[in-house]
Amino acid sequence: MSTVGIVDYGMGNLLSVYNAFQMVGADAVICTRPEELADADRIVLPGVGAFGDCISVLNSRGFSAALDDVVLKRGRPIMGICLGLQAMARRSFEGGEHAGLGWFEADVVRITPSDSTLRVPHVGWNDITCRESCPMFKGLPARPDFYFVHSFYMKCADPNDIQATADYGGPVLASVLKNNIFATQFHPEKSQEYGQRVIENFLNWKP
Repeated sequence: MSTVGIVDYGMGNLLSVYNAFQMVGADAVICTRPEELADADRIVLPGVGAFGDCISVLNSRGFSAALDDVVLKRGRPIMGICLGLQAMARRSFEGGEHAGLGWFEADVVRITPSDSTLRVPHVGWNDITCRESCPMFKGLPARPDFYFVHSFYMKCADPNDIQATADYGGPVLASVLKNNIFATQFHPEKSQEYGQRVIENFLNWKP
C-alpha cells in the first residue's frame, strides 16, 4: 500500500482530507515537517485561505523546496486541492501580486461572473465538464458535480493542462493535470461519492 503524505502547513482542512483518504483504504500521513515528504509515495497539497499567506508559509517552513524535490525531481504523484491548486501557478493577483510554485504557466485571478446575480465567492455544488481522457475522472458520468468554495481561479496559458471546467457566469477552471501533477479547484473530500472516486483514481494513477 502506498503512503500518502498530506502537507500540513497550517492552512488546510486536514482532518477532512485525511479522513477521505483513509476511507478509501489509503495509508495517509499528515506531514508537519518538509523532510517527511521524502518518505511518501504520493503527496496531497490541500489549502484554504489566501494565496500570499499560503506561499509565505510554504517558503518559510521549507515545504516549497521539499515539494520541488519530491515532485519535480523525483516524480512523485501529487494532488493539489483548492488553494493547493492555486499555489502551483506562477503567480496570483489575490491581494496584490504574489509568485507561486511555478509548476503551471498560469495566473490566479478573481472570478468575474457575467451574470451579476451570481455571488463571489463561488460556494456550493456545480457540475463540471471534464476530458474523457483524464484518468482522474474515470468511472464518472459526463457532467459530475463537485463542491466548490473559492473567489479566485487559475487561468492556464496551455489549454492542454486543463482537464475540467465549471460554468459560473463563464468558464472557471476546475482541474489541471501535467506529468505527475494533478489538482482540483473543487474539494473532492467534500464531494461525496464522486469525490471519493477521484481520490481512488489518484491513488491508482501511474503517471
